[in-house]
Amino acid sequence: MSETVERHEFGAEVGRLLDLVVHALYSDREIFLRELVANAADATDRRRFEALTNEALALPSDARVLIAPDKAARTLTISDSGIGMSKEDLAQNLGTIARSGTRAFSQALGEAKGSEGEDLRPSLIGQFGVGFYSAFMVADRVTVTSRRAGGEEAWTWASDGKGSYTLEPASREQAGTDIVLHLKEDADEYLESYRLDHVVRKWADNIAVPIAIRDAEGKEEAANRGTALWRKPKSEITEEQYKEFYRTVSHGFDEPWATLHWRAEGALEFTGLLFVPSMKPFMPVEDDRRSKVRLHVRRMFITDEAELLPNWLRFVHGVVDTDDLPLNVSREMLQSTPTLQKIRRAVTTRVINELSNRSKNTEKADDYQKFFENFGSVLKEGIYEDFERRAEIAPLLRFRSSTEGGWTSLPDYVSRMKPEQEAIYYLVADDVEALKNSAQLEGFRARGVEVLLLSDHVDAFWPEQLGKFEDKPLRSVTQGSADLAKLKPEGEAAEDAPALDRLVAALKLALEPDVSDVRVTDRLVDSAVVLAASGMGPDLQMQRLLRRAGRGFGGSAPILEINPRHALIRSLNDRAEAGEDLKAEAGTLLDLARVQDGDTPRDPVAFARAVAAALAGTVAKPAESA
Repeated sequence: MSETVERHEFGAEVGRLLDLVVHALYSDREIFLRELVANAADATDRRRFEALTNEALALPSDARVLIAPDKAARTLTISDSGIGMSKEDLAQNLGTIARSGTRAFSQALGEAKGSEGEDLRPSLIGQFGVGFYSAFMVADRVTVTSRRAGGEEAWTWASDGKGSYTLEPASREQAGTDIVLHLKEDADEYLESYRLDHVVRKWADNIAVPIAIRDAEGKEEAANRGTALWRKPKSEITEEQYKEFYRTVSHGFDEPWATLHWRAEGALEFTGLLFVPSMKPFMPVEDDRRSKVRLHVRRMFITDEAELLPNWLRFVHGVVDTDDLPLNVSREMLQSTPTLQKIRRAVTTRVINELSNRSKNTEKADDYQKFFENFGSVLKEGIYEDFERRAEIAPLLRFRSSTEGGWTSLPDYVSRMKPEQEAIYYLVADDVEALKNSAQLEGFRARGVEVLLLSDHVDAFWPEQLGKFEDKPLRSVTQGSADLAKLKPEGEAAEDAPALDRLVAALKLALEPDVSDVRVTDRLVDSAVVLAASGMGPDLQMQRLLRRAGRGFGGSAPILEINPRHALIRSLNDRAEAGEDLKAEAGTLLDLARVQDGDTPRDPVAFARAVAAALAGTVAKPAESA
């Protein structure tokens, strides 16, 4: 070893810490390039700032971050024209784990202000001094040659990351830093220009400092746009620019249904640029239930897994950028801080307010209806999951109903309720057309009572969580507690019904334990039977979902309600009065009620045979009379 080469031990438990950096701190190997580019951009910003008071430190006209792969040498070089480092800086900043010159510089800056009171502090990312060591994820040796701006000497720092490093004199014509990574055997992908371009555009596209990649022929290509669209005033952004950026962050081909661009100022400062799509994505939003709004800190992309919006707004795309958010050492694994919680709350409130304003615009009701058709089922999840926001979400929902031709809202439903009507009634099934023809609606139609028709997969869950709206309880029409006694029916349903005591007793005996009760009802007009849930526990649709999920249902069996005015029920009553055994007919009635509600018969084969026998009887009668 030359006498000018100095060997030093790292100033910390470097073996363990480097192992953490390489194997645990970062979840994605490609992030090493983001960290090194961020450090280079920071150094450039720092030199630009110091040049404000020392013209000798002015940046060269071609200042940029240059990424140069060399396949023959198996090296990757990241160069900048930034502030650079002296021998002491190299020893302190790279020779001690978790020490950062950027952090010390940022602390020394304090509240630097210009003559006009403007904030002169550059946007500095590297606050923790470990990002540099991510290079060892892809390199088995790293050399750093640097010359401090304003100084004459250059030095080279070198290490294999195994406990020590060396320092020796070097030469560099201009101030700045060259980081050379001697790549591992399994890191060949980072010698390809297209791969490097992809990583830069993904993680550092909006860094203000120009980033270029040099290919094998020595040609340099720009790798970043260098402008953060969301940081521009809205007046300087065209609709086409918004659309282009929307398609970039959403990977969609449609146009945004809504664009939200604002800057929050005050105790908490951040910029948001969010988009609501106008079409459903190719991949269902149910597949990944987490929000993917991108978090940037000082323009640098940090993660799209910060869950800046709740799951029930996961269809929203965009960017939130802040200077105020403290990060932990890996940048991607965020600490749960009050600042982050405040940002989440503020962003969620902004989206809800936008949806609320659009939902109230009666002139564009069809436009809001299209949005709800696309994402209404996701929005409903908020009622089930978000106790704090339920009252804000409920007016945003839209429903088909038994009386309205189009869509209706809960406020509109309440405005149309009959004076004596106590509850908001709803019916849940898998298909809207089946709902419209459901026997469950007959008694409500006979009384002119509107029923909301719910067919989304989440509709079996959220009404019970909401409980009530504007002090009106939500009640499933299949619940036994649905009381229509105070509402007078019209037509045939208003006539007095015959007593069916013998038939009711016979059906109870025959169907036990498949039903908890059999009773006469006045909520049927055309159908012979219908099922109702018992007063306690979930409604019938929820019970069916639980059974399909293999979870069973431990509550009471359903109630079979019979229509005393129906010809079939009257005929069965006559047979019961005559003492006939009605066990087979009772089972068919129950299966018939199950089929009406979209369920399956208890024994499909036996049910099919019973129906076939009944049809055979009706066909045989004319032949006998002939």
